[in-house]
Amino acid sequence: MKLHSIRSEYKYAELTESNIDKNPVKQFERWLNDALNARVSEPTAMSVATLNTDGFPDSRIVLLKDFSEEGFTFFTNYNSNKGKSIFQNPRVGLHFFWPELERQIRISGFTEKTSAEISDKYFSSRPLTSRVAAIVSNQSSRIQSREFLQNLFNIEMGKTPVEKINRPENWGGFIVKPVSFEFWQGRENRLHDRILFERSGNGWILSRLAP
Repeated sequence: MKLHSIRSEYKYAELTESNIDKNPVKQFERWLNDALNARVSEPTAMSVATLNTDGFPDSRIVLLKDFSEEGFTFFTNYNSNKGKSIFQNPRVGLHFFWPELERQIRISGFTEKTSAEISDKYFSSRPLTSRVAAIVSNQSSRIQSREFLQNLFNIEMGKTPVEKINRPENWGGFIVKPVSFEFWQGRENRLHDRILFERSGNGWILSRLAP
């Protein structure tokens, strides 16, 4: 395999200090809307990078479920590897990649649990099968087989009335409160545009990075 010969030129757009929104959350919203309108695959998918309890960095894809000036929210099992890592070290990195638009966004921030009310509201909005899966899956633990997990799912589906499915206490939301954003726009000749926002008090400091 000659991987070194795989190469694309990026010519979709440019990102400059004059056309970027000076509020990084609004700029994120602008680019997310572009991704939605372009019908990119999984536009809300993001990598969540943590420092594992064993000291190794770890990364996995989750779905963004809400964002605001306060932060970026996703939901998970609190007893999962990512949950344990976040409780030990709340510093995380988020990474969005939209190859169809030749764009990336990296966000660094501190993570907190969302309120029980927010977690309850989102959990109740999920499809029945997703709620049952959250109940039966002891996320990140070793299991003996796929059949074992499917059997637990089938048993729970058969016994639990829809109106009585409550959110497990070990399942809920995290909100990442950003301290930095980096917006990356692919450009020709690998001279990519990289604009960095760093938190300063109640505002942001903007600077350009070499590609």
